[in-house]
Amino acid sequence: MIAGAHTILYAHDADAARAFFRDVLELDSVDAGRGWLIFALPPGELACHPTDDPAGGVAELYLMCPDVEATRAELEGRGVEFVAPIAEAGFGRLTRLRVPGFGELGLYEPRHPSPLAEFG
Repeated sequence: MIAGAHTILYAHDADAARAFFRDVLELDSVDAGRGWLIFALPPGELACHPTDDPAGGVAELYLMCPDVEATRAELEGRGVEFVAPIAEAGFGRLTRLRVPGFGELGLYEPRHPSPLAEFG
């Protein structure tokens, strides 16, 4: 049935965002033509949270890591700008980073049960 998920980030500077994912995060990719990169992502999860908005839902993308402090330090060493301190939440520890040409993404260390072997 479902074999994967395709995530799209609409960036005001797609070339800069693609360079970040390729060069800084070092994600594997394929060129779908004319430099249009499609990146491989690590395994992911999907959670459905409640909302009070009757108009519908919102989607968010968080990158996951086993140690948010170590990952943040490594990424800062590569020049990544973080826009929030590491915060404790019931479900894990999280922060936010800036993606050039796009905006912000969450980064978190889950502390909840996970279907992924790396975090479960």
